[in-house]
Amino acid sequence: MVTPAQIEGYLRDKLDCEQLTVEGDGAHFQAVIVSNAFDGKSRVARHQIVYAALGDRMREEIHALSMKTLTPAEWHAAATPFP
Repeated sequence: MVTPAQIEGYLRDKLDCEQLTVEGDGAHFQAVIVSNAFDGKSRVARHQIVYAALGDRMREEIHALSMKTLTPAEWHAAATPFP
């Protein structure tokens, strides 16, 4: 059974992430991935980048992965409190 820490490791090996968190129960996972690789990409293209980074693990080890894919600018804008 794959763990959230293993998925984080797989993603860090393939993507330059500014922020990465993965949670899950061994079958269903949620991830927040912040990377410059997403700059100028659509949501679908961002997810394809993540799927490519995980490779065959998406078919063999990971049952379901829900993800938020953000650029560093989007991440920092979302973290900035409103005045």
